[in-house]
This record gives sequence, C-alpha cells and structure tokens, in this order.
Amino acid sequence: MKVTTLTAAVCAAVLTTVALATPASAHGDHPPIVANQEVLADGLMAPFSLEVQSNGAAWITQNFPGTLTRVTASGEKTDVLGGDGDEISAVSARGNTVYYAQVAQDHTRAVLMRVSKGQEPVQVADLFAHEEQENPDAVNTYGFVDLPASCASQFVPDPTSQFSQPTYEGAVDTHPYASLATREGVYVADAGMNAILKVGYDGNVSTVAVLPPTAPVAVTAETAEAFGMPACVVGHSYRFEPVPTDVEVGPKGWLYVSTLPGGPEDASLGARGVVYKVNPWSGDVQPFAEGFVSATNLAVSKQGVVFVTELFGGADGEGQVSVVPPWGDGAVTQFPISSPAAIEIAGKNLYLTTDTFELGPEGPLPVAKLVKVSLDGKALRSYLG
Repeated sequence: MKVTTLTAAVCAAVLTTVALATPASAHGDHPPIVANQEVLADGLMAPFSLEVQSNGAAWITQNFPGTLTRVTASGEKTDVLGGDGDEISAVSARGNTVYYAQVAQDHTRAVLMRVSKGQEPVQVADLFAHEEQENPDAVNTYGFVDLPASCASQFVPDPTSQFSQPTYEGAVDTHPYASLATREGVYVADAGMNAILKVGYDGNVSTVAVLPPTAPVAVTAETAEAFGMPACVVGHSYRFEPVPTDVEVGPKGWLYVSTLPGGPEDASLGARGVVYKVNPWSGDVQPFAEGFVSATNLAVSKQGVVFVTELFGGADGEGQVSVVPPWGDGAVTQFPISSPAAIEIAGKNLYLTTDTFELGPEGPLPVAKLVKVSLDGKALRSYLG
C-alpha cells in the first residue's frame, strides 16, 4: 500500500500530545541525548517534509493544504506559495534555491519545481513522465508467496485496489515524498514508484535504485477483512510494497532511505519499517536497520548516527524517535514525541515536525509544530562505540 495510507490514518485515530522526554527504552550505556527543546512555530497542518538551512531557516511542506512555508531561525512563519489544489511535498534546498514537488491529488501528475528568492517557481523535471515511461518497480512482484490456487481463485479483481488480486507487479503511480539537493543533482524518494530517483539540474530523470518488496508477513483475519481479501488468505505470507519516505546522504556518500512497510502502517503486523543504505553510483540496496513502526523520515549525523521518526511508534502508538548507531541493525534508544513526521539535523540540533495527526470533529487540525531539539554532545558521542 502506498504512503497515502497515512492520509487515511488521519481518519482512523486521534493522537494525543506527548512531550519530549528522556529515552523510553535503551540498550547499553547511553545517557539521555536530548538537552532541551524549543517550539519554533505552530499552526501547521500535515508537515510531512522539512529542510533546514545553515542559517537556521526551515522550509516545511504542509501537504494537505498544499503550502510551502518558511520559518526563520527566530520563528517568523511565512507561507511562500501554494499548490493551487495540488499537494506540495519533498522540499530540499541548495544554496539560495529551494526544490519541492507539486503533485496532483490523484497522483496522475507530479513535477519537481525550484524557486529562488524574488523569482517565480520554475519546473525542473516531469516525474510522472518518467514513471509512465520507465515504471521502475515493475520489476517487483508483490502479494502472496504461498497461496494455493483454490484460494487465489476466490479474489474478485477491482482496478481500484491492488489487494483484490493475489499477486501484482508495480503499477504506474508516482508520489514524491522527500528530496535531497546535492552537487550531483536532486535525489527524490518516490513513495509511488517505490524507488529513489536522481534529477539532474538539466532536468534529466534517472532511476538510482528500486527498493525490494517487504519481507513476507502472515496476514491476519483483521487485515484480510480490512483489505477485502477472501478469508482463506489468513495465515498465508504476503509481500507488501516498500514505501520510501526520506533520502539523506550519510558516511562515504551512501544514501540512507527510510521506508514504510506498505499495508498497515501501525504495529498490527509488527514493526516492519526498514532503513536502507543505497549506493548512489551502483544502485546497490542494503538493509541498514529494521524494527520501526511507520518510519516517515530520518536524519543522519556526520558521524553516521541515524535518527528515525516513527509516526505511530512507541508503547502507546503515539509516536517516537529512534536512535540508531552507525553500525545499524536497530535502534538502541527511543524518546517519545507526539506523532513526529519530518526530521532534520543541523549543527548540534534536531528539527522535527510534531503533533502531525491531531484530529477534530471535521478532520485534521492545524496544530502541528516545528520543534528544535538541542542534542547533548557527550551523549551523542556515546553512540560511536
């Protein structure tokens, strides 16, 4: 299932506010990593993508209303542009130029844009055209891996749902979720293509890597009913789509990619989110760390410590940030935070968007925040072994 399941989740549960705290759980001798915190801005709605520049200015996409917002280091908030009904996502910056994606609500159109101070936005590349021509994840087969023919025959095909067939190949779908502007070009984590793209500054789009299907997981009766599958599938193994949600550069130039596990994004089928390392030169994809619930974003320190936002993570499913040492495998520390969506590291600070899914009677409320968290340098060094 694509990252649009996050949108559906807004209507499924109300997440209450949980303040930043000392680690909820830890393995090994690691002191609390959070020194203090400061709310820089509030009144945000669905801030799924974030970029922080060296001067402390932050760029935020408010995906639902389709707005690109700038917050200065002192907390002054300005809506820079809107999407005219489209979703605005995948913000990053290089120098004085900001890059972002503009996406049709039905994902039948997606372009990478750029804007500089005092200038009008300019299209850099047509991402949907690349998907139509290449469909990168058509090489993947998703669905059941051990389903008897007698059960497979009970599916009723429905063109609006990939779950109405026992197996399927990657479909034509684009949803740029995050971007990373580098000297070589702009990398895009596309949650529709299930791939990492590279957009050259000349507008040329290429596929860097296609993420593999998730590890097979046994389908429960609740999942089968929720997705309209026949009851005979219960207990059989299903490979969901990987859904990339962020791309960052780490040690030795490798790309680090956070992923949602497809299907249920909560912990009902386990903590299935994975962080991958991707070789940007060869396209080689390697698992780096696993065991996350709804991994919507990540940040990588210069030393290789990785911070992962888990939107529905934590003991109560209300959100947490996990801290992974440079050698990976899994988190050694978590600290609770209310439904965190995006995260960036700049200097000695983490910047996060929090309280992302706070609901009112008529839907999502514009109560999300941009929070700056100071990191304890000694505690951070304890992760380096």
